[in-house]
Formats: sequence, C-alpha cells, structure tokens
Amino acid sequence: MIQIHNKTLQDIEFNTVLQQVASHCITDLGTKKAEEIIPFSNREDLLQELQLTNEYLSSFFNENRIPNHRFEPITKELKYLHIENSILDTSSFKKIISISLTINAIISALKKFHEYYPKLNQFATIEVTKAIIDQVDAIIDRFGDVKDNASNSLFELRQSINIVRGKINQSFTSALNLYNTQDYLDDIRESVIENKRVLAVKSMYRRKVKGSIMGSSKTGRIVYIQPEATFQHARELNNLEFDEQEEINSILKQLTEFVRPYLGLLEHYQTFLIQLDVIYAKAKYAQSMNAILPEINSEKQYIVKDAYHPLLYLSNKNDDKHTFPQSITLNPGHRIIVVSGPNAGGKSITLKTVGLLQVMLQSGLLIPVHEKSSVCLFDRIISDIGDNQSIENHLSTYSYRLKQMNFFLKKCNKNTLFLIDEFGTGSDPELGGALAETFLEEFYHREAFGIITTHYSNLKVLANELPFMQNANMMFDEKSLEPIFKLALGQAGSSFTFEVAQKNGIPYSLINRAKKKIERGKVRFDATIAKLQKERSKLEKTERSLKVNERKKQSEAEKLEEINAKIQKKLESYQELYDSNQRLIYLGQKLNDLSEKYFDNKQKRELMDELFKLVQIENSKRKKVSAKQKKVIKTKATQVKKEAEKKVEVIRKKKKAAKIKQPKIEKVKPVLKVGDRVRMHEGKAIGTIDNIEKNKAIVNYGIFTTNINVDVLELVESKK
Repeated sequence: MIQIHNKTLQDIEFNTVLQQVASHCITDLGTKKAEEIIPFSNREDLLQELQLTNEYLSSFFNENRIPNHRFEPITKELKYLHIENSILDTSSFKKIISISLTINAIISALKKFHEYYPKLNQFATIEVTKAIIDQVDAIIDRFGDVKDNASNSLFELRQSINIVRGKINQSFTSALNLYNTQDYLDDIRESVIENKRVLAVKSMYRRKVKGSIMGSSKTGRIVYIQPEATFQHARELNNLEFDEQEEINSILKQLTEFVRPYLGLLEHYQTFLIQLDVIYAKAKYAQSMNAILPEINSEKQYIVKDAYHPLLYLSNKNDDKHTFPQSITLNPGHRIIVVSGPNAGGKSITLKTVGLLQVMLQSGLLIPVHEKSSVCLFDRIISDIGDNQSIENHLSTYSYRLKQMNFFLKKCNKNTLFLIDEFGTGSDPELGGALAETFLEEFYHREAFGIITTHYSNLKVLANELPFMQNANMMFDEKSLEPIFKLALGQAGSSFTFEVAQKNGIPYSLINRAKKKIERGKVRFDATIAKLQKERSKLEKTERSLKVNERKKQSEAEKLEEINAKIQKKLESYQELYDSNQRLIYLGQKLNDLSEKYFDNKQKRELMDELFKLVQIENSKRKKVSAKQKKVIKTKATQVKKEAEKKVEVIRKKKKAAKIKQPKIEKVKPVLKVGDRVRMHEGKAIGTIDNIEKNKAIVNYGIFTTNINVDVLELVESKK
C-alpha cells in the first residue's frame, strides 16, 4: 500500500505542478479532476496510468492522431434521468448526441490503431451504440428543433398552424390596405407588439378602426391596434400552438424514456472523457518539458540521469535561461546520501528535484530525466524541507523538527524514502549535531533510503564511515567560488565559510580572529575538504579535456583512414592502367618488329603466321567475361584513363609555361672600388671596402673585418 504524507506534497510544491497540468485540460470537469490528482496507492493502477500517458504522448509525434475529446458536460442531464417522469429538452439531447459521437470516434480510432495504442485500446472498454444517435436524429434536427414528422399529430398541427398564419397575414394585409386608403394610419403604417403585427393608427381615428388596442406611442400620437379579423385568427393560432407544445412535450417524454435505460452508459461516457482529458493534460505537460517514462524496476535501484526540476525548468525555459540537471543514484549499497557544501549551491533544489520527480511518477506523471534512467517505487515518502516554525502552535523551528523526527522514526522502514533539508539545525551545533547523528544512524539501521543536506562535520564523517552511506557535495568553482549546480557523489563538500566571507568583502583580520575562536581540527577538516573539492574539480576539467582530445583524435584517425582508402583505390586503378599501357607498348613493339622484318623479306605467309601466333598468345591470357562485364571494365578503364590524362595535361602545361618564361635581364654589375659601402646578397649588414686584391675584397663592418669574394657583394653606396 503506497502512502505519501501531505506534508511532503507541500514541501515539494506538488500542487503547483498539478495547476500546471490542469492548465492543459480542455474541459472544466477535466481541469477539476487534474487539480485533485494524488499519488496512486496501488502499483498496478499506477503502471497502467503511466502507460496510458506515455501512449497518448506518442500520439503527438505520429500521424495516427487520437480524435478530439472535447465535450459539453451532461451532469445536469444525468441528474434528470435519475428522476422518474422527468423530461429532457432538445438542447440536452443535442449534448447527448455530441458526447455519443465523440466517444464513437475515439473508440473507432483506438481500435483502428490498436497496435500503436494497445493500453489505451484496452482502457476504452465502452459499448459503442448508434441507437441513441439514430433515435434522437429522427426526432430533433441539427438546429435543435423537433422535426415536423416526429409524429402524425405534430405534422397535422403544424400544417394547421401554417394555414392560420397565412390567414392572419392575409387579413392583416387587407386591413392595412383598407385603412391606409382612408388615411387612418400613421407614416410607419404598422409595427410589432408582443410578437404580433399591429396597425399604427392615428389617435384621432382609433374609434373608426375595428380591433383590439395593444398600446400607444410615448407621445400618444399613435395607437397600436390589432385588426378584428386578425385577432380572431390569432386566438385560433394560440390554441394550435398550445396543442403543438403539448405534442412536443409528449414526444420529448417518449424520447427521454427511450434514453433513460442508457443512463449507466452515458455516465460511463462522461467519466471516460474526463479521465481521457486528464491523461491528455499529463501528456501535454510531459511534452512541454521533454519528459519520458523511465524504466521502473523492483530491485530498489534508483538511478536518475540528467534529472530536471520541472517547475524550475519550465520557468527558466520561459525566461530563456539554462537549467542544470542532476544525476543521482540510490541502491541497497548506497542507501543514504549526505549532501554538503555552501549555501546557494543548489542543495535544496536537488533535494526537491528527487522528491518532486518521485511523487510525480507515483501520481502517473512522466518525468524529465534521461532515457537510460531506472527508478523504483517507494511505499512511503516523507520530508522535512524549509523553515517550519509554527506561530499558531507556538513551536520553534527546532521543536517542530523534533516532532518531525519522531514521526520519521515511527514510519521509516526499508520501503521509505526520506528527504531532510539542513538536518540537525535549529539548536546548539554540538548538541543538535549529536542528536542528528543518532537519528541518521537509526534511519540507516532500518535500511531506509534517503537524502539529507547538512553543514555538520560529524554527519559527513559518519557518511564516510558507514558502508551503505555516501557523501556528496554541490560543486563550486575553486577560483570564483561561484556554484556550478552539479552534484558530485562520493565526497563531502566544504561550506567555504571563510572563503565566501572573504569574497564578500569581510576584512581578513576579522576572518582570522574567527578562525582562532573555533577548534583548529575543524578548520583543518574543512580546509582539507575544500582542497579535495578543488582537486576533484581540476580532475573533472582534465577529464573533459582528455575526452574532447580523444574525440578529435578519433575523428582525425577516421578521416585519415578514409583518405588512405581513397588513395589506395586510386593507386590500384593507376596500376591497372599502367599494366594495360605496358602490354599495349609491348604489342606495339612486337608489331613494329614484324613490320620491319616484312619490309626486308616480303614474306607474307611468314608475317601472317607470326601475327596469328601473337594473337593466340594474347588470347590465352584473357579471361572469358560477359558483355555486361566487358562494358563495366571498359567504362572503368576509360574513367581512369581520362583522370590520368587530365593530370598529365596539367603537368605538361606547367612545364611548358616554365619554358616560355622570359629570360631574366641580367643587371650590369657595377665595378666596386675601395671606400664603397657594400653588403652581401640577401644580407642586412653593411660594411666598407678597405682593400680589393685578385677578386677578393676586405670589408670592414666596424666591429670586425672579413675577406669576401667580390662576386657575392652588391653596391649600397659609392664612395663620393
């Protein structure tokens, strides 16, 4: 039996999630139902609901859409059908037809696409009948009026009504023409009062017009009179219309009695559509945050990867901000996680993420996690998150938390997930820490699963000592001390108390004084944790860098392999071309030798024998291939030949261009003499010639002199 405490639902803001889900409903009844969602108490019902939501979600991404389920509520009609001898009006029957048509369309679609939506098809076990639709359609038209042929009596009455209305119009027109020629009528001639045509008679002539006075104008200048002949026909019309209404009531009563046996089916129709609206809303909510149905296991393995807090994710999505996901693992080998680290690092959000996602899942909602996540179900989820000071009950935060711990001790077992924020706070750090440690040991021995956040060192040490408990920390940038919002399992976190204080401008002298006021061991312990966090952060950066380099090298290796394969293929093609050309050259040489021999001896027979022999030798080397294979080989050879010829042509053009280049115009070499300033070809240092002898010059560079061949020198400035 699954039970989730109401306090937990408040702590994790589950009602806000329900409001967001309800906003996706398309009916008022569905909206109300969605706001009342609670966690399932039965595992089988929960798994069915998750499957239904997941199948509906899939319908958004394929062409086999489920028909629209919008409907007008028939709650009032269902109440009337429960009352004996009650009569439904035509608008009620139109609603009943509408809901019947909607149900029939959905059931037909689910049966048609049962391979895509097997669970939804099983869920829609509703009788499909056209009897109600056919019967109502035979009596009520699409405008909501009872048809003339609904009964013989109604048909006759309406014919009589039409005849009388014709008489009324005729008599009124006669009276209108008569009194108008006598100038008894006002300019407007006629009007309508109480849905009846009346003559607009000038007040001075009212006694001259026979009929019933129906009223007068505000000024009293006009009197409205219904002609006597028309009045007589109108009384007859009233009697006929009364009989018509009586007949309509009789027909609607019979139709109501026909529909009444289907009361249970109609109730089922509305209940099904409300449930479908809630499932639809859950699927739309899942779509809005890329939620999925993770694997649900029975081995108490809780592994969520890239889990997002739904409310934070949607809020950041609207503001175009990034949301940081968390990855958390709980299992029998690591049942409890103690999360530590500085404030504003994301500890509470991580705690709420785990709690909210678990409650959502156990309420039939899909959750925003990675598809490789695998979660289990808990019989009970309890939490203590936030400041719970109670003014009404005169309880301090710590008193309230002690009451909560007492409740936890009563409920905790191996099927419980507990979530506690700032465990042990609210009292003296030493005493509160000791009591919190005792509570945690008790939860541990009861084999409960849980996550707590704390700043207490003794709880971090306990998590390090006990085999089925582990530390975790919210990572911070070691230089800027800005939160990274990433949970690192396996290591406790420093509170960075003094580092954060220093970053916020607290004088260093005051920080040192504060350090002296606490035990040296605690400072060293916190400093060691902070150092380990920094080292872990560096290692993670190095690991990411190595992975990036590894991916780059892998990509480059694949590219090189691809290039190598292409080159190898080209080499093979060129080798084939080369071998083919060599064979052709050999045959050409042979043919040339035979031609030369025939030129000398003029022996035709000998020439033919030699040629035939040569052809036989070549044919013996050939393999028999089909015409299609020959065509392929020929095409391939042609392509390779063309490619080779293009490259050869490029090389020839380059050589030809190099030959055509104009010869360099040799510069007239100046005659060098003693005192000229010179430098070596392509050199930068400039010196002065001190002496020239036998094509050798002694050049003075100021710091040193050197003996250089005159041919390698160029004139910079002649001696003046």
